[in-house]
Amino acid sequence: MPRASGPLAEALGRRTVLLDGGLSNQLAAQGCDLSGGLWSGRVLVERPDQVEAAHTAYARAGAEVLITASYQVGYEAFAAHGHDRAATTALLHRSVALAARAAEAADHEVWVAASVGPYGAVLADGSEYRGRYGLSGRELAAFHRPRIEALLDAGPDVLAVETLPDPDEAEAVLAVLAETGARAWLSYTVANGRTRSGHPLSEAFALAAQAPQVIALGVNCCDPAEVLPALEAAAAVTTKPLLAYPNDGSVWEAATGTWRAPEAMPPWPTAAWRRTGARLVGGCCRIGPARIADLAREPDM
Repeated sequence: MPRASGPLAEALGRRTVLLDGGLSNQLAAQGCDLSGGLWSGRVLVERPDQVEAAHTAYARAGAEVLITASYQVGYEAFAAHGHDRAATTALLHRSVALAARAAEAADHEVWVAASVGPYGAVLADGSEYRGRYGLSGRELAAFHRPRIEALLDAGPDVLAVETLPDPDEAEAVLAVLAETGARAWLSYTVANGRTRSGHPLSEAFALAAQAPQVIALGVNCCDPAEVLPALEAAAAVTTKPLLAYPNDGSVWEAATGTWRAPEAMPPWPTAAWRRTGARLVGGCCRIGPARIADLAREPDM
């Protein structure tokens, strides 16, 4: 079947749309090796069949949006591992094609969102949970522009600008989106009621509130307890649809390259998220197909 009957933005005007979960944890569950600085990008290079299988697992769980394996694919980082620009561009295109194949094989409507991860992700040192990289807006835009252009060439339904820790980086990405006219959602990672870089959420969300290219705003890869206050801050400055796809409450330990998990997963008050305006709901790191299937069975999902 066609992977989607119309633009994602139109669907968000009518109902809540279910996102997928964490790609890396599903790849690990399938036995893939994610060691090294390329993380899930390594699987994209070595085992594209496993990337497609992970997307398929989420589609079968009921996900209506599949986020591509391009989060950590950057030209500079991949060059350090022996991939020239043409090869990296081909990998970005591959990430969209794999998600599209899984979407087209699903028994329901599925959109493909091309992941545009933050600059910190390609450093593979946990910088996406700190921000403040010491780069200018011009330098950040120059980093994001070729990735975004390559992903757009592959024909996704929307861009997923996700896990941004810093409104300075959001401003740079918004400038690139304005150049291209691409539709995107924009999502911060947050902690203690602020962006990971320590900026007020109201200011961070206000940056994108009037951007015509942005179809939804919200948070991802954060503790579920952070979601509702963040959505309330977003709702105070925008009428755009909101989004939420937290992790399981774990904290990334960059020094060891491991997650420190909570004793129990915090509650997910998804009904309250939706009442606040969330129209894209799903999971991020350490949230697998079983949890997405649970979300799919909730009322109004």
